[in-house]
Amino acid sequence: MQTSNIDREWDVIIVGGGVVGCAVMRKFTLLGARVLLLERGGDILSGASKANSAILHTGFDAPPASVELDCMKRGYEEFLSIHRHFNLPVLKTGAFVVAWDEAQLKALPGIVEKAHQNGIMNVREISVDALYQQEPNLGKGALGAVSVPDECVIDPWSTPLAYMTQAVEHGAKYEFHCEVTHGEFNDDRWTLTTSKGDFRTKIVINCAGINGDIVENICRPSPFTIHPRKGQFLVFDKSAAQSIDAIILPVPTAVTKGVLISKTIFGNLLVGPTAEEQEDRWHAAVSKPMLEDLKQQGTALLPSLINHAVTATYAGLRPATEYKDYQLSCVREKNWLCAGGIRSTGLTSALGIAQVLAELFEMHLNDKIQCSPVQDIHWPKMPNLAQHLTRAYEQPDNGGVVCHCELVTQSEIEAVFASSVPPECIGGLRRRTRVMMGRCNGFYCSSHVNKLIDQNIEQNLSVGDIL
Repeated sequence: MQTSNIDREWDVIIVGGGVVGCAVMRKFTLLGARVLLLERGGDILSGASKANSAILHTGFDAPPASVELDCMKRGYEEFLSIHRHFNLPVLKTGAFVVAWDEAQLKALPGIVEKAHQNGIMNVREISVDALYQQEPNLGKGALGAVSVPDECVIDPWSTPLAYMTQAVEHGAKYEFHCEVTHGEFNDDRWTLTTSKGDFRTKIVINCAGINGDIVENICRPSPFTIHPRKGQFLVFDKSAAQSIDAIILPVPTAVTKGVLISKTIFGNLLVGPTAEEQEDRWHAAVSKPMLEDLKQQGTALLPSLINHAVTATYAGLRPATEYKDYQLSCVREKNWLCAGGIRSTGLTSALGIAQVLAELFEMHLNDKIQCSPVQDIHWPKMPNLAQHLTRAYEQPDNGGVVCHCELVTQSEIEAVFASSVPPECIGGLRRRTRVMMGRCNGFYCSSHVNKLIDQNIEQNLSVGDIL
């Protein structure tokens, strides 16, 4: 846990601890800057980044020549070049974009053409027979498909944690439960007012996600407005994951990529997301009618799902704007960088966004701070949570299994609190270990977990004495 004695003077302050903020924190720390990240939640990924489909996209269907495509391709390439250093898993599934009516079938050649225009040359149209040969459990009625061999599934939570942990182990700091409320720019420096007092910095980087326009207004009238777009998901039991091998994608529309079916890296099967516009940017509640609709769509695509239980549901808010592309910018006269409007592709593009922001810094702001890039890079190893790789419960001296649904051990929970970036909320502990995220949702293990949490989290699971 960070302390109140933390320095108040920094080279760079990043606002927002989503996947983009964590990647940018890593990038600028390795460039040699003194970096502080401020996050209003109790852990990283407390906002938009905590709810996504966990796919590492190739960018085959991104708008050609867009900033989004550039960042996705850079992010995809860098992730695959570094993931083994962090012990981050990759599940190479590939994907099929499936047409279910004549209009969608006619759209398939255009999807292949766009993929080739985007440089993804192994994307090709396949026959309906070839589709059912590879995915025999799909529902009847498919008319054709596009094969995207290089789409992958990754760990959506350990990945940004690895980025932040590397930054912290090279000297960066962070503050959770720290909301930025105001800022003043004087004498070529920013003073940011937060719920934990004032911090001064030479450069601010806005990675505030769903609150990106609010934070941008600290620097200037925001050139974009966040329009929250809710996505709801169903998670089916691990037994369902054997029903498919590849990610099953719909033919996208102008508004959304549509409802997909995918294995998760944790061995479950995911159906979602919805795409619902809403005004509220703080609450992402699931709704029974939408979940029932998702279940119907899922069982239509994969009829065997009717035999498997839904073990979890969740919803997240994507920070859509009035623009289709990312909003990356530099305001030189205010020492300010911005990564706004990062929608559902942020997990893939985060490292690429960090590269682009670093380039904007080099072009416009490198006279503001003196940086000496890190020469001897340390690579912290993330504990493996992937179902297809060896887990802690299979290793000796694990302290015993605490969560039998997700097979989480005592040693894994203890290691989280001994790590360089311990969580400060229950949600953070769940995301880092999978504890209480299985079939029973913590019904059987929460008491044991509460004892292990002890004083490490202020708001633990205790309900007090029962008379």
